[in-house]
Amino acid sequence: MTEEIRAEMVANVSKVVAKEGDAVADGAEIVILESMKMEIPAVAHHAGRVTKVAVAEGDVVQEGDLIAVVE
Repeated sequence: MTEEIRAEMVANVSKVVAKEGDAVADGAEIVILESMKMEIPAVAHHAGRVTKVAVAEGDVVQEGDLIAVVE
């Protein structure tokens, strides 16, 4: 099963936690977003392997932008 993790709001990419090739568990943090002084984790919704990280620390994402892909 392929999961595209997308931004839920306009935010800054504060930290990239997972790298391409990393195995992640259900609920694992992939990146940490920051919006209005709040940190919002973007998480995997099922276990798998990160096949793509589409953002870098310091990037600004818009609502709906691709953050990562987990297969």
